[in-house]
Amino acid sequence: MNQTTAADNANKTMGDKASDDRLRSKSGFAKLIRRPELASLVGFVLIFILFFSVAPAFRSLDAMATVLYASSTLGIVALAVGLLMIGDEFDLSSGVAVTTAALAATMLNYNFHLNSWVGAGLALLLSLAIGALNGYLVTRTGIASFLITLAAFLMLQGLNLAITKLVTGQVATPTIADMEGFPSAQMVFAGRFEIFGVTIRSTVIWWILFVALASFMLFKTKFGNWIFAVGGDEEAARAVGVPVRRVKIILFMFVGFAAWFVGMHTLFAFDSIQAGQGVGNEFLYIIAAVIGGCALTGGRGTAVGTAIGALIFGMTNQGIVYAGWNPDWFKFFLGAMLLFAVLTNSSFAKFTKRG
Repeated sequence: MNQTTAADNANKTMGDKASDDRLRSKSGFAKLIRRPELASLVGFVLIFILFFSVAPAFRSLDAMATVLYASSTLGIVALAVGLLMIGDEFDLSSGVAVTTAALAATMLNYNFHLNSWVGAGLALLLSLAIGALNGYLVTRTGIASFLITLAAFLMLQGLNLAITKLVTGQVATPTIADMEGFPSAQMVFAGRFEIFGVTIRSTVIWWILFVALASFMLFKTKFGNWIFAVGGDEEAARAVGVPVRRVKIILFMFVGFAAWFVGMHTLFAFDSIQAGQGVGNEFLYIIAAVIGGCALTGGRGTAVGTAIGALIFGMTNQGIVYAGWNPDWFKFFLGAMLLFAVLTNSSFAKFTKRG
């Protein structure tokens, strides 16, 4: 009798353990397919296999370094734009804001004979002020950020061209390569170094660092929780004490910082700036963030996802060149990836709600 009871208990315990294992396995799988960046990761693998197969030049380490560089210059701003989208806002001025920051730094340096670092510092203040103003107007007026930042885009584009022509008499700024502090600033923002004989640009390292810091902030800090709360349900977030206005203004300032950083890279990499640069790049930043899993409705996304989205951009952009295809295919691939990302993100969101 006792032996039978013991056997039954043992069988029950084993059955419960097996059931728990199945539940954990099912739960782990559910968490995996709910990851915002899963669709972009699948797309990344498929595109990598495609170009690895059809373009022999794509297989070299130098080609990979070129892809990383192209991805990093896009990915730094796309990261900040993605964080803003998680907070349920958009910034259409980010593309021209990169040029604004670079123009401000170079014209301040050249016309006032400043140290390159001083000009860069003043340009940073300007970029943060633009971001703060965008955020302030969005949160105070209640007007959609799409419209506020579209107005900022048009104004900055006009100022970039008008002021550059007024000051320099042309649409390009003079070189500042001979200014004090230029070599050290160039090393920080546009430096390059070799790893196993492959030249890596400093923006790649900065990009990886920024993604790591943003990931930590999103998932390990109170501010990260606030971003998701604001993007998920602004009124509910406000009801539990989240400083919604402050969070959104800071997110817009993050975009300003990222635009400044890439602007400094552009300036110190090429010595001079064209006033009409940057127009249209704002859509690439948003596309990279969406491909990376950031929801258009806010409350969903990751920093790693934006990095994968930027990598897809870099691989497609360079892979088409290495494959010898018509460059017009680039926009097709980008549009196809955007459609794929939107459809899969929508499907995963519905799955999450059902789960």
